[in-house]
Amino acid sequence: MRRCFELATQVLGRVAPNPLVGAVVVHQSTIIGEGFHEFYGGPHAEVNALNQVADKSLLTDSTLYISLEPCAHHGKTPPCTDLILNYKIPRVVFACFDPNPLVSGKGMTQLVRAGVDVNPGVLEAAALELNRRFITFFEKKRPYIILKWAQSDDGFIDHDREEHGGQRAQISGSDAQYLLHRWRAEEQAIAVGTNTVIEDNPQLTVRLGEGKNPLRITFDRQGRIPPDAHILNDDADTLIFTESLAFKDKRAEYIPIDFDHQPLKQVMQILYERKVQSVLVEGGTKLIESFIQENCWDEARIFIAQKKIHVGVVAPNFSGNAEQEVQLTNDVLRFYRNRV
Repeated sequence: MRRCFELATQVLGRVAPNPLVGAVVVHQSTIIGEGFHEFYGGPHAEVNALNQVADKSLLTDSTLYISLEPCAHHGKTPPCTDLILNYKIPRVVFACFDPNPLVSGKGMTQLVRAGVDVNPGVLEAAALELNRRFITFFEKKRPYIILKWAQSDDGFIDHDREEHGGQRAQISGSDAQYLLHRWRAEEQAIAVGTNTVIEDNPQLTVRLGEGKNPLRITFDRQGRIPPDAHILNDDADTLIFTESLAFKDKRAEYIPIDFDHQPLKQVMQILYERKVQSVLVEGGTKLIESFIQENCWDEARIFIAQKKIHVGVVAPNFSGNAEQEVQLTNDVLRFYRNRV
């Protein structure tokens, strides 16, 4: 099963809104086939693993290990349970049930009724962690939210720009920058606030690594974003929540919301309907604090720089115990999880 997890993890950020799935076929303690779901709309992990088996006659005496319950419905591909039954595989072991109501429990039920020996729940906790974005999406009806920021040792995310010629402070080091771009490639979307777009003009793309650029999300309640903003270029798709479509620009998709009545809840609902399963929220302080105040977050990743700023923009008001701490060259990276 651990090998299933290793296979599945290879495509983090490339298969959403589908889950990460790996599969391994074992015959008499020997792996004879393995595979993973490689891209959205492509063959499932079970199909790729079974296709790798050279001698299909061995399948009637083999065990199929899967990191997630096999599907039993027609989607972009046929049900994997049908394939399992067609090959007369006698034993199936999977790590956790699929939370998608189209699948949940149905895959196991079909196999058991057909006489297959099914063993669910093997390394279940690790499987739930692997697909925490996918599972959160179905259980909480919203994307998996990751908050990220860098702050100085004395708690600032920027200095007073008026005292520094309008230039933004460089808080974190190069290690943090490379990590950030890798994280962007792993998530479906990335979000920043209006002031961040105006003051920093970020590109919000993957440039220091490999991977697909995420969907860019921001807010422009009253048409403040300038026409030369990088988020309006064609490097990636951009979604902008606004008060009125009178402010729209044809280079991005604008969606009107009511900013006076739970705007974050509206945004989460819209993203859920669009099957956006994860969002990396990069700033600024006001936007991040809105997620914290609504308890609408799942992870926080905070870079603490070994420098002091003394006067500037205060970091988000956040408290909690880090579950992991990593020492980088110039920074300390702390990971937090919302277990509530």
